[in-house]
Amino acid sequence: MNAPSVTSQNLYDQDFYLWTQTIAQKLKEHKFNEIDLPNLIEEVESMGRSEKRELKSRLIVLLMHLLEWQYQPEKRSESWCSTITEQRICIEALLEDSPSLQPLITEVFEDCYQKARLKASDETGIELNFFPNECPFSLEETLNIQLTP
Repeated sequence: MNAPSVTSQNLYDQDFYLWTQTIAQKLKEHKFNEIDLPNLIEEVESMGRSEKRELKSRLIVLLMHLLEWQYQPEKRSESWCSTITEQRICIEALLEDSPSLQPLITEVFEDCYQKARLKASDETGIELNFFPNECPFSLEETLNIQLTP
């Protein structure tokens, strides 16, 4: 009785880590005809989408905390300041690692601000219309302004 053969698709579905190691080895050995190309393409595209999602997510959190910082000065804390700094550092690192994301940040800025308004309203209990419809910070200010207590 023979063991069932393990195809690249089966390996991809059953043991993703092993699939990545197998694909990497085949690439190193130039065994291009043995590569699970459809799944490799899907994973490479997914990596790009993941970078984009992370950038947007961090920008939303940053804008939300900047709104809270500006519109709730009585609740300012070191924790808020730390979160703002952390988001800025992570966005900077993303842009350093993938400079092609730079134009994207400009494209998604307004949408991220609108989502940040919603989250800030939910988190603070402040009415949504209290926060300006237009972002009170430029992109440059968002990424660089220094906070003062």
